[in-house]
Formats: sequence, structure tokens, C-alpha cells
Amino acid sequence: MPYQERLYPWVLVRLLPKMQRLTVGQCRTRSDADGHVEILRRLLLGRNFAVIFNPDLLESQQADTS
Repeated sequence: MPYQERLYPWVLVRLLPKMQRLTVGQCRTRSDADGHVEILRRLLLGRNFAVIFNPDLLESQQADTS
């Protein structure tokens, strides 16, 4: 994973049917991600969004130190 992606571990996703998700954006802090999701919910009524922590970040950091 490139260093630039490691700086933004919080991912904004749009929840789709059948347990699918679409990545909408990435943020550096949880509070920034929550703020962006709140704006998206207001602008795009009827769509579900969520904030998740990118688990790939932890795996790639552990692999780099091994």
C-alpha cells in the first residue's frame, strides 16, 4: 500500500444491496469522515453511507515490519 493511502485510514462507503459497498472517499481522522458522511446524507437523501476503518492498513504495516 502506498504511503499516501496510509495517511487516510478512514473510508467513506455507500452501502448497496446484497452486502456490497462502494468507496466514496477517504479521510485522515474519524471526525472528518463523520462530517463528510453527514453532508452526503443531507445531499443524497435515501442513500445509506457508513464510515469504516480500513483494515488493510494494519495488515500492510505489519507486513512491512516483518
